[in-house]
Order: sequence, then structure tokens, then C-alpha cells
Amino acid sequence: MRTGVTGLPTPHPLIEQLPAVYLEQDFLQRFLAALDDVLAPVLLTIDNLPAHLDPRSAPEDFLGWLAQWVAVEPHEDAPADRRRAEIQGAVARHARRGTAGGLAEAVRLETGAEPEITESGGTAWSTVPYTALPGGPRAWVTIRVRGQEGRAIDRVRLEELIGTEVPAHVGFTLEILPPVGGAGGAAQ
Repeated sequence: MRTGVTGLPTPHPLIEQLPAVYLEQDFLQRFLAALDDVLAPVLLTIDNLPAHLDPRSAPEDFLGWLAQWVAVEPHEDAPADRRRAEIQGAVARHARRGTAGGLAEAVRLETGAEPEITESGGTAWSTVPYTALPGGPRAWVTIRVRGQEGRAIDRVRLEELIGTEVPAHVGFTLEILPPVGGAGGAAQ
């Protein structure tokens, strides 16, 4: 993760914290300079803590730790900008998890394409007893994703994602469509 940086200047030299009577002692100056070399990375990290905790500016090797904090698991082989986007919007997506909008956003983040989602459910209210329930008899969602030129869609990875996003009792069908004007083969 974080490693030492040689020659890193300290933002708060210890010698400047001492009374003037000690400033002329050679041993003390050398001793405190050695401590400054040890403390400089610690002090600079603490000074930059807000930047480390913001997924937009955090170092790439810190993104995995931030992802754990917000309970997301971006794939390590995904580009850094996609991992940053997943982490940044994780809390808001958790609030929408299990909804068509939340599923659409998760698929959009993974594939870069706008999915078409058809679900069997529905909601209704009525003042009349025994009103027919909306939706189909079986809880099911169909997700259609159109591939994009030059960007393959990994079906297994996308099915794993969808399986974590839909409620446990809801089944799903994934359809990967070829790119517009393409001959097919967008799925891996």
C-alpha cells in the first residue's frame, strides 16, 4: 500500500517547536532531523487524509480499502475511473438496491450501455376489496443490454452482478444484443 518516500520534507520540523536556547545544539539538530525524516510521511498522510478518503482523489492502491468501507466489490481488472465511480456512488446505490432503477444503474456502470429492463411486478391501490393484483404471477425481470463497438460484455460477470442486485426471490433473464450495425458477438 503506502510506502516511504525518500527525501520527503516535513511540514512541521521538530526543531522549530523548541525554545531558542536549544536551537544551537548540534546533536539535538541532527537528532530531530532524523525524527523529521521518520515522521514526515505520517504527518503528510494525516494532512492529506480528506484526499485519501475521497474516491475521486484517493491513490489507486487505496481504492480497495475504500470499497470495503462502502460494501462494494469492484473488479480489480476494471479501469481506475470505473472503480472510482462504483465507490463514489455506492451509498446512493445501496438505497436503490432491489429496484429497477438500482439494477439499471449497476448494469450501466458495468457495461457502459443503457439497459432495457422489463419486470413482472407492479403496485396498485384500490378502495374495492379483492381487486386483481398487478404484474405477472411469477416474479421475474428481463434485462436487455446492447453491446458497444470495441467493448465486449462479459456475460458471467454481468450475471453475477445482476444476481446480487435483484431480490432473492426474483428470477432474471439476461439478453446481450449485438451492437447497432454490428454482426453480433458482443458477448464473451
